[in-house]
Amino acid sequence: MNEIAALFRRLSVGVYVIGAADGERRGAFTAAWVTQVSFDPLLLALSVNPQNASYDILRAGGVFNVNVLGRGQLELARRFGTSSTREHDKLAGVAWHAGANGAPVLDDALAYFECELRDRHPAGDHELVVGLVVGGRVVRPTAAPMLYAETGDMDDSRVLFG
Repeated sequence: MNEIAALFRRLSVGVYVIGAADGERRGAFTAAWVTQVSFDPLLLALSVNPQNASYDILRAGGVFNVNVLGRGQLELARRFGTSSTREHDKLAGVAWHAGANGAPVLDDALAYFECELRDRHPAGDHELVVGLVVGGRVVRPTAAPMLYAETGDMDDSRVLFG
């Protein structure tokens, strides 16, 4: 890994599974670029690859949930971090329930935020999504969250940084 890739691994960011809903359609994907951007109103921002199959569901439905993953949940992060097609349901075989907004909440998440889509902005090869936090819950208060550095090269970032 070169010096720039190693530098990005030092950023203190968590690992999350974003659940999205549009009516009866559901989808989910792994994200590491999630942050609070406002107190009043309470807003979260996330960076999403617009080619992600579940992103169409998020845009159309206008709701999403941010599931906070914990240490030791690398396989769960990997499952939702792989490419998918409309025919491949990443949620199959994973324990989850619909949140108040209809979007998937993973039963094994440490915590989750329920959000309504407020804004979208182009951001290089990704899109910045801003959501209004309308609910959520801490499920496992003593568990430690997973950090991006723990995912290794799961996202193939070494390709970008040579």
